[in-house]
Amino acid sequence: MDFMQILVNGIVLGALYACIAVGFSLVWGVLNVINMLHGSFIILGGYLTFFAWFHLKIDPVLALPVVALILYGVGFALQYLFINKVVTAPVLTTLTLTFGLDMILYNLMTVFFTATPRRVTLDLGSAEVLGVVMPMDRLLGMALAFVLTGILYLVMRGSRIGRAIVAVRMDRQAAALMGIQVNRIYAITFGIGALMAGAAGAVFAMVFPVTTNLTGAFLGKAFVICVIGGLGSVPGALVGGIALGIIESFAGYLIGPQHAITLGFVIMLVLLIVRPTGLVGVKGYE
Repeated sequence: MDFMQILVNGIVLGALYACIAVGFSLVWGVLNVINMLHGSFIILGGYLTFFAWFHLKIDPVLALPVVALILYGVGFALQYLFINKVVTAPVLTTLTLTFGLDMILYNLMTVFFTATPRRVTLDLGSAEVLGVVMPMDRLLGMALAFVLTGILYLVMRGSRIGRAIVAVRMDRQAAALMGIQVNRIYAITFGIGALMAGAAGAVFAMVFPVTTNLTGAFLGKAFVICVIGGLGSVPGALVGGIALGIIESFAGYLIGPQHAITLGFVIMLVLLIVRPTGLVGVKGYE
């Protein structure tokens, strides 16, 4: 296979990975909560998009913002009603709570949607540039993933909510003294993380089949991307996602797709030892 074809495949996949991981990174970096619900949020977003397209005949691109807002509401409510009660407890406590909530959501999705893989089928054809062939649905998915990640970056840099989230991330006590309602910011942050997960699921459903069996795989990739790129950083998630996508693309060609995922985890372990902040990780947000 041509080098450029493998590279482009990796970049397209990496853009989707970045969109998958950025919400997870945000919640972990700001709340210090390892959100075990993240994989299920992604699949829920994919399922809602599929059923809106299949049953209601709604274009998936038009359904995406609605699905994202629904997931924001779900995330905000779960954080405000449950996780905020133990958010200052040791990490193991919040991890156990989100794991329990994940089991409930996972089983509810399996009951109502079943575990049958579903995908939004877009007959958009393919494009060829300089010998590189790429299905248009994947290019659309990549573009949407970059747009979503870019919007979150701009929100974090330029909005009042973004600055409040950064302030809480840097120093919770100081932020509270400045009049910031910390618990509300925590709920908003968790909601944004769920929103990005739902949006990523909607995009993913346009490119690959989604099923509840993939929740663990998505969660694992989010972990790897956060370690590679840097925790709590939108650019870090983007760099980590694209890096993992390119690594898996070349590894799949050279040593087989069954070993590509393993290589990603190996790189994660190496970085944890030699550079625990990740490739572009910084304290707080830039």
